[in-house]
Amino acid sequence: MTRGAGILGAIIAGGKAQRFGSDKALALFDGKTLIDHAIDALRPQVDALVLCGRDHAGVERIDDRPEPGIGPMGAINAALHRAVEQGFHGVLSVPVDVLPLPDDLCERLGTDRLACFDQQFLVAFWPARLAGEVERFVAEGGLKPARLLDMLGAARVPDPIGIANVNRPGDLERLR
Repeated sequence: MTRGAGILGAIIAGGKAQRFGSDKALALFDGKTLIDHAIDALRPQVDALVLCGRDHAGVERIDDRPEPGIGPMGAINAALHRAVEQGFHGVLSVPVDVLPLPDDLCERLGTDRLACFDQQFLVAFWPARLAGEVERFVAEGGLKPARLLDMLGAARVPDPIGIANVNRPGDLERLR
C-alpha cells in the first residue's frame, strides 16, 4: 500500500528540547522552521495529518495519551487511537527534529507491517491494529519507543543517506 490507503501522518513535536536550549520546533533551517519542514515533507505523503503535543496553524493538534508530557510513546499512542477512531489503516510517524525527510516514506517503510528506520526509529509506520498493544505498553510504564519496536519485531529499514537528528543548535550547522 502507498499513499491513498488511509494513512494518518503524525508529527511528534511535544518534547522539551532540553539539550537544544530553546523551542526546537521553531528553530530555523534554510529559512523555515523545523516544524514547517516536517509538515511540508509529511503532508503530501498521507491522507490526514496531526501534530502531537503542540499547536501550529493549519494542523490538528492531539495530546499525548493517556496524559500530556509523557514523551514520544504518548504521542504514538494518541495517533494510533485517532487512526482507529477515524478508520485509518495506520500511522506514519515522524519527529519534528529529523531532517531531511524523504518524500517516499511509505515506499521505504511499507504499510503492511510495523517498520522504522534503523537509527531514526521514530520515523516509522505503525499499523492501526497495534493500538491496543501500544496502549498496554504505555499503561505499564513503557516510554522507550525502541524497546517497543524491538518487542513487536519491527522491520528495520536503513536510514537514508544524510538524514540526521537535531539535538543541539550545532547539529543544524552540520546539516548545512
